[in-house]
Parts: sequence; structure tokens; C-alpha cells
Amino acid sequence: MKQESDITFNSWRFYFLIIFILTVVAGLVARVIDLSIVERHFLQYQGDARSVRVLNESAFRGMITDRNGYPLAISASVFSIWINPKEFSANPETIKSLAMILDLKNKNLSALIEKNKNKKRVFVYLKRDVSPVIANQIKALKLPGVYLQQDYKRYYPEGEVAGHLIGFTNVDDHGQEGLELAYNDWLSGVAGKEKVIRDRTGRVIDNLERLKEQKPGHDLVLSINRRIQYIAYRELLDAVKKNMAVSGSAVVLDVKTGEILAMVNQPSFNPNNMTGQSKDHFRNRAMTDSFEPGSTMKSFSATAALETGQYTPDTLVDTAPGWIHVGNHTIHDEHLKGVISLTQILQFSSNVGMTKVALTLPPERLWDLLHRMGFGEPTGTGFPGEQSGKLVNRRVWKPLALATLSFGYGISVTTLQLAHAYATLANDGVMVPLSLMRIEQAPEGTRVVDKKIAQRMRDMLKSVFLKGGTAQFIHVPGYTLAGKTGTAWISENKSYQKHRYTSSFIGMSPADHPRVVVAVVIHEP
Repeated sequence: MKQESDITFNSWRFYFLIIFILTVVAGLVARVIDLSIVERHFLQYQGDARSVRVLNESAFRGMITDRNGYPLAISASVFSIWINPKEFSANPETIKSLAMILDLKNKNLSALIEKNKNKKRVFVYLKRDVSPVIANQIKALKLPGVYLQQDYKRYYPEGEVAGHLIGFTNVDDHGQEGLELAYNDWLSGVAGKEKVIRDRTGRVIDNLERLKEQKPGHDLVLSINRRIQYIAYRELLDAVKKNMAVSGSAVVLDVKTGEILAMVNQPSFNPNNMTGQSKDHFRNRAMTDSFEPGSTMKSFSATAALETGQYTPDTLVDTAPGWIHVGNHTIHDEHLKGVISLTQILQFSSNVGMTKVALTLPPERLWDLLHRMGFGEPTGTGFPGEQSGKLVNRRVWKPLALATLSFGYGISVTTLQLAHAYATLANDGVMVPLSLMRIEQAPEGTRVVDKKIAQRMRDMLKSVFLKGGTAQFIHVPGYTLAGKTGTAWISENKSYQKHRYTSSFIGMSPADHPRVVVAVVIHEP
């Protein structure tokens, strides 16, 4: 009986063990089926979420060059250093090593890491725009949770010489000012995207799929001549310093093509180092600041007089006794000249003479010419923030308004507008569109002044450089010059300040067949 009982017990134990094993196997099989079939998509998604990443590949921003291919804005390879606070071991030794290489303070770095760790973030920038040398030093540390991301940073070889024109980009390489802003879409290109697998340390172990092809930005070839730009900047800087002026602008134009060969301003800024820079210095004053041009308008008043046929360059005007009453105001000349010709009115810059001439013209004649010359209208360059100045078309032209307009008051212009108008006279009366881009062939222009009248005006403007002329001390050996000087008091609180004025000069050369026009404006010398 005992033997039978033992056999029965052993059999029961055997079958129990078999059933137990089969149950476990069945459970494992069921679990395998559940994981590989039922929960497959969920688990694959969760796994991918922890290992599959989409990497952005920054597009290489297009280069900006001068007309001869010299770089004015280029992109250099830099790196961004970032951490995953959950993976990063923030011990004192590690933080000290990082802070020393990245030139950061230990306490600031520790505070940044601790602050973001508490917020459960997985991506925190430590420093951007890091050079490849420093990036390699960080990489050599092999710190868990510390990652590198390649980016591009703009570098401007000409610095402040071309700062206003070129502008600058922000930390994300997007244009913020100047041509960098105006042509941001053209320069930017398209960033690429790639799906990769990373291990737990962040290293890429497999490239799965290219989601988007990277496309570099397009290059931009400007009309600017780097050498002329530098000379213009150097001379303007010298003039502003010597005269203790508040600001200044200068523009150089190609008369035939309308290309802007140089455009400079003071004060300037260095786009390579924006630390501590005043935003007031970012303005391209040659385009954004308008002012009353003063006697530089007399050239157009004389042109309007010649167009009527009533006047020739030799027509005489009596400026005695050196002043004239117009309405309730008295207009003065600096020096008494008596009876002088229309040419001499320009040579000596006589307000009285030009007033007498303007008051004999049909009221709309002068306004019509100034409008044809582009005053009161944008120049069409597309530059951000460009101003159009102000040219009022009055219903009734009172004598005083017409008189003051004839010598440059009651109108506001920009330095570029002034240069463009004189370039039209220099181009035999044909106005060509302005361009900041290099062009291969001169565009068709629009005739706004008769050719013979434009040529007469250039001859008359030569007298400004003769003895007694307002520019008699200006000489360029080997070249004949034509141009005009101007001075205008600055208006504030509805009255003109006799101690504050704007001084300007526009010249063209060679005078008989001009190729370049140079306009210089100095504010409050």
C-alpha cells in the first residue's frame, strides 16, 4: 500500500511539473505573440522615440561679394554645444572642465544645468557659435550627455567699412539688417533633414533615411567696388572727425549704368562684433535719413530756368543790394555781387539771384522738374527702411514757398536721391535705374531733361570750381570737375537753428563726359 501511495504521489508531482512547465511555456509564447504582433507598433514607436532622431542640417548661406568677386559676407563653420541634463553628470570636476574650455563661469554653468534639470528638459544650449578648435576640445572630453551641433556663422571681411550696406544676421543665421535682410530668402537656401539612430551616448550609429535634401543659398554679386568703398569710408570718417560732425554719408554712382559703386556712413558699426553696439548706428543714413538739401537744389532751379527758354547761361540778374523781401521774409546773400549771370549765380551760390529767377518762372515749372528727377519718390533699390523724402505739390504756390524751394528749403531728400538726380544731369538728361547688384549691360533710361540743356548745366557747374566759386579749393589733378556745394540750416521746433546746419557737396567727373558722381553730406559739422 505504501508503495502504491508513493507511486501515486510521484505521478501526481510529475504531472504537476509537466503542467507547470507547459503553462510557463504557453505564457511565454503568449507574451511573445503579444509583444511581436499585438503591441508591435506601440513598442516600435516607443523604441524609435528613444533612439531614432531627425537631424537638421543647416544650409550653407550664400556669399555676398563685390563686383569683382571679393567676399563681403561669408559663412564659416561653427558649433553649438548642448547637453541633455538627464544624461549629464553635473559633478564639480566636469563643470570646471566645461566652463574653462567654453570661457564660462562655474557658478553660471552650474545654475543653468540645475535650472533646466528641474524642468525635465532634454535639450539645453551651453554655448553657440563655438569655433571648431574649441568644439574638438569638448569632444575629446567624451562627457556623457554633452553634444555638438554644426552650424554656420557669418563673417564680414570688410567690417564697418561695408556694415550699413551688407547688414548682419542673428544667431540663427537669419538676416536682420541691410542686404542680409532684403535678400534673406535668396541667400538662405534650404536646410536638410535626415533620420538617424543614436545610441544612449548620442552617437549616430546608423543613417536611416534622408527626409529632405540640403540646398545651399545663392550668392549675391553687388555693384559695390571694394576699393572705392574703402576710400569713400576712409575720407568720410576723416571729414566727420575733423569737423566734429554728428554724422555723415557718401555715395558714389556709375553715371552710365546706375550702379552704386560705394555707399558709406558715419557713425558705423562692426557686424563681426555686435557687443555694446548702439542700434542708432545700424541705420544706412544715405537711404534712411532725409534732410533739406540747401543750395545743391540751385542746379535744378537753373535747369528749370533754361527749359523755359527765357534764360541762357549768360543771362544777367541784378542781386543788389544783396537781399530781397519776399512776403514777410528777407532773403540774404553772404556777399554782395551786384549784376551776375545765371552761371555765376551757381558759382557764387546766390540766394537772391536764384530767388529772382524762380519768381519769374511758371509756378509748377520747378516742382515738375524736381518730380521728374525722382525727388519725393523711392529710388527703387529695395533696401530696407529706405525713405522717399518729401516734395509737396502745392495747390497755390506762394512766392515765399517757391523762392525757398529754389535754394533747397521746403523739400527733403536723401543722399542717394541727390546723387541720382545729379547722375541724370551727368548722363545728358537720361535717368537710369539705380542698382545695388552688378549689371552686365547699361539699362535703358528715361529722358527727363533735354540733352543740350543737361550739357549746358554741366558747363555751368564747372564754374563752381573756378576762382571765387564755393568749391574753388577742390582740385583733382588730371580731371575736370563739375558740381555744387550746399548748406542748409537745420529746423527744430518750427524754427531754424543758426548754429546747426547740414553741409553737402555733389561732384561729377570728368566734367565733359562724366562717368562717376560723388555725393557727400555732413550733418552738423
